[in-house]
Amino acid sequence: MKHSDSPQGLDVSISRHDLSAIRTPDAPETLGFKDEVGQFGYVHSLETGSMVDGPGVRATLFLAGCMLRCQYCHNPDTWHLKCGTRVDVDAAIERISDFAPALRSMNGGLTLSGGEPLVQIGFSKQIFAAARQLGLHTALDTSGFLGAHADDAYLREVDLVLLDIKSGDPALYHRLTGVDLAPTLRFAERLAALNKPVWIRYVLVPGLTDEPDNIRTVARFVAPMRNVEWVEVLPFHQMGAFKWHALGLDYTLEDKPPCSAERAAQAVAWFRDEGCRAR
Repeated sequence: MKHSDSPQGLDVSISRHDLSAIRTPDAPETLGFKDEVGQFGYVHSLETGSMVDGPGVRATLFLAGCMLRCQYCHNPDTWHLKCGTRVDVDAAIERISDFAPALRSMNGGLTLSGGEPLVQIGFSKQIFAAARQLGLHTALDTSGFLGAHADDAYLREVDLVLLDIKSGDPALYHRLTGVDLAPTLRFAERLAALNKPVWIRYVLVPGLTDEPDNIRTVARFVAPMRNVEWVEVLPFHQMGAFKWHALGLDYTLEDKPPCSAERAAQAVAWFRDEGCRAR
């Protein structure tokens, strides 16, 4: 991998399991990063063939940079802009266009994930706009913490928001992520007012986020929102643990068991009890 701050093409051979920690050493810090024009972006990886990041078969572009430090994050190698390769927006769009005919034929599209795509607001907006011009369905996978960065013009380029609400308890949310819950809830309310299609994602971590009161709090917040098409319960797993170890990070959930199918089914039932369409 060439380490430089000059824009490059989008290399689809880079896997999100590639743990090259520093790809662009001259990249700015994520905190305070300004990206209004978006002529280039910091891309961690591109994967094709996803069936879990929105409808149909999709390409998922993982962007670098995130403000959260979730205890169960399975992509800690995307936290910093330095973890991404600096890519010219036109080169990224050209590469995505190569996949567009196949994605259209499979009723799929493009999902931006990360990291947090809203860190790179200008770059991600240009990518979304180009994808829609290619006839692709667009999805934004976000924590919502930076939702205020996305103005209405930005959201018009997004067909679906995959919104992670990690806890209904503000204190637990802060302990899990290092940031406040309120910005995510405000973003969810704004999406509801815009009638923007949303899938809520809730990661079920045994002993942390699986308490009935916590789940029902999220469910009661979401249930009145007619724009929410699905609540997806995502069982906690340990498949990202190797990244924490490889990066020398303190992984506090080392001894946490994966979430059982039975526990996940119970959480789905609790969401449904409160009026949510859950799976």
